[in-house]
Amino acid sequence: MCDGRVFDAYPVIPMHDGDNIFLVGPMGVGKSSVGRRLASRLGRNFIDCDEELMRRTGVEIGVIFDIEGEDGFRARESKLLLELVKMRGIVLATGGGAVLLPENRAALKHSGTVVYLRAAPELLGRRTARDKKRPLLQDGDRMLRIRELAAQRESLYQEVADCIVDTGEGSVSHSVNLICRALQLPCAK
Repeated sequence: MCDGRVFDAYPVIPMHDGDNIFLVGPMGVGKSSVGRRLASRLGRNFIDCDEELMRRTGVEIGVIFDIEGEDGFRARESKLLLELVKMRGIVLATGGGAVLLPENRAALKHSGTVVYLRAAPELLGRRTARDKKRPLLQDGDRMLRIRELAAQRESLYQEVADCIVDTGEGSVSHSVNLICRALQLPCAK
C-alpha cells in the first residue's frame, strides 16, 4: 500500500476488479474530470457525489446551502456518501468537504482505495474563477477562502489518502495515467 505520498516514483497499490476508487481533494482540483476519464478507461461506473445529490434532490448544491446551511448540506452529503461506498467497482468523485466528518473518512478508508488529488491554491483559484456554483466561494476574497479551506482540510485529505496525485498543470489524461500506474491498472493510453 502506498504511504500517501505523491507518487513521482510510482509506488504500487495492487487492485482487484471489484475494488472502489475514491477521489478526494479540494474544489477545482479535477475530481470529476479525472474520475470520468478514469472510469471510462477502466470500464467502470463513475459517480460524482455532488451530481448524484443534485439528481436526487432536484436542486443545485447552492440551493441546499441557502435553505439548510452548510450543516444541512453536509448531513445530506454524508448520508449519500455512506450509501455510495457500499457499491462495488466504482470510481467516485467526492465533494471537497466530504472528508470533514469522521464517519465519512472511516467509510472511505474501509471501502476502497482513496486517491487525493492535489493542486496549488493559485491553480485552484484560476480553475474556479468563473464558477458561480460553488457556495463556499461566493462571498469575500475567493483566493483567501481557497487558502483557508486548503489549510483546514489538508491533513484530512492526507489522513484518508492511500496515494496523492498532484494534478498541477498537467492534463486530465496525465493525471489518469499517474493513477493507473500507481494502482497497477491497465488503463494508460
